[in-house]
Amino acid sequence: MADIDDFNARIIEEFRANEGRVGGPFEGAPMILVHTVGARSGQPRVNPLVYQPLDGERVAIFASAAGADHHPAWFHNLVATPEVEVEVGTDVRTVRARVAEGDERERIWEAQKAAAPGFADYEAKTDRTIPVVVLEPT
Repeated sequence: MADIDDFNARIIEEFRANEGRVGGPFEGAPMILVHTVGARSGQPRVNPLVYQPLDGERVAIFASAAGADHHPAWFHNLVATPEVEVEVGTDVRTVRARVAEGDERERIWEAQKAAAPGFADYEAKTDRTIPVVVLEPT
């Protein structure tokens, strides 16, 4: 767990130092920082994630966990407390998270796999359905 925490801390630092842009494996990808509260711990958390712009200020994020057989902790945190802050570039917004279902989920997920084929690799690694979370302005 410490390795992923260190990795995320470096991405968060780079994101904030470069107005929302990061390099390395995320070079050119749209990135967002999602602030959650631990569902069990109650502690504040920040997770750097790739997002897909939808319409207006709505965006989608993906609980892929790089193809792990379990949902990432941030997903459980969002389900428990769906109203959160996000950082997009230098902008801080309050959003409400909801899990996309049915045709909406499929449309967004297929577009993400087309835009970033690594997400298809994540899907192939797991038997679970990877949740698509829509973040909407409050």
